[in-house]
Amino acid sequence: MRIDKYLKNSRLIKRRSVAKEACDTGRVSINGKVAKAGSEVSVGDIIHIEFGNGSLTARVTDIIDSARKETAALMYEIIE
Repeated sequence: MRIDKYLKNSRLIKRRSVAKEACDTGRVSINGKVAKAGSEVSVGDIIHIEFGNGSLTARVTDIIDSARKETAALMYEIIE
């Protein structure tokens, strides 16, 4: 699954357009490499996101195409 779609489905980032912009500006990395919006993410990958006032690191635990609010939190595990 594309990283921008994954970030939106998992609700780590609210909107896909914001996720795409974050990827295009180099604020998202997968396994230590800067990710473009079309980069593929798979189970076990480590995602690091730089926000304006902090950062978030999470491990991908599941990929769900259309996750509901209740199941979105099961798609990742916060590392730090």
